Amino acid sequence: MSALPPYASPLQRTWFYTFRLLCGLIFFFLIFPILVILPLSFNAQDFFTFTKEMLALDPAGYSFKHYHDFFTNPDWQQALTNSVLIAPVATLLATSFGTLAAIGLSQSHVPFKSAIMAILISPMIVPLIISAAGMYFFYSRIGLQGTYWGVVLAHAALGTPFVIITVTATLVGFDRSLVRAAASMGANPVTTFFKVQMPLIVPGVVSGALFAFITSFDEVVVVLFLGSAGQKTLPWQMFTGLREQISPTILAVASLMVAISIVLLTVLEFLRRRSERLRGMTPG
Repeated sequence: MSALPPYASPLQRTWFYTFRLLCGLIFFFLIFPILVILPLSFNAQDFFTFTKEMLALDPAGYSFKHYHDFFTNPDWQQALTNSVLIAPVATLLATSFGTLAAIGLSQSHVPFKSAIMAILISPMIVPLIISAAGMYFFYSRIGLQGTYWGVVLAHAALGTPFVIITVTATLVGFDRSLVRAAASMGANPVTTFFKVQMPLIVPGVVSGALFAFITSFDEVVVVLFLGSAGQKTLPWQMFTGLREQISPTILAVASLMVAISIVLLTVLEFLRRRSERLRGMTPG
C-alpha cells in the first residue's frame, strides 16, 4: 500500500484517509456475517443466537456438539460423500474442456472468437435459475435427470467459464516463440503442449480448477432441479435444514466450508503471484 507523500495537500490527505475508511467499512460489511457464524457453531445450545454463557465467555456455553453431529449423522455424511464424489469429477471435466477451449481461442486464425467466447462464458451471465430450468428439461429428455452424471455435467458446464477466463488471462503473457522453437526442433503438438506450454500456464489452469471446484461444491440450485434424494449434496442438505427444520449443525458445516474456502483462496493467491512471476520471464 502506497504511503501518503509528505507534500500532499489537505484535500489529498482527507481523501487518502476517507478512501481507506470506506474500504475498511465495506470489508467489515462483507466479513462480519462470516465472523458471526464461526463462534455460533460452537454454541452448546440448539440456538442460532448468542447465549448468556457465550457472551460471558463461560466455557460451559461452548461445545463441539454440532461438529460431532455433522461427523456422525448419516444424512450429513451422505451429503458430504455426494459432494466429494461430484465436485472433483466436475472439476476435472471443467478444467479439461476449459483449458482446451482457452488454448483454441488464443489462436489468431480462429474465426468468430468473440462470439464463441461469449457463448462459452454464458453460464456465468445467465441467471442460475434459468440455466437450471433449461438443464432440467433437456436432461429429462435424454435420461440424465436424477443421476450423478447429470449433476456432474451440469456442474462442469457451470465451472468451465471460470477455467476459460483464468487460462485465457495466463495465455496473454505467453511467448508464442517458445511453441515455434519446439516445433522447429521436431516436437509434435502434443509434446509441445505438455513440455512447453502446460508448465507455463499451469498456474492459470489450477486457479480455474479451484474456482470450478468451489462452484460445484457450493452450488445448490442446479442440484435441486436435476438431482434426486440420492444426489443430495451439502448445500442441498443445508437448504433442507433451513427450510424444514432449524438445525444448528448448519452453522458447523458453514464454518467448515468457510475454512475450506479460505484455504483455496490462499492457494489461488499463491498461484496468482507465481503466474505474475512466470509472465515476467523472458526466453533464454
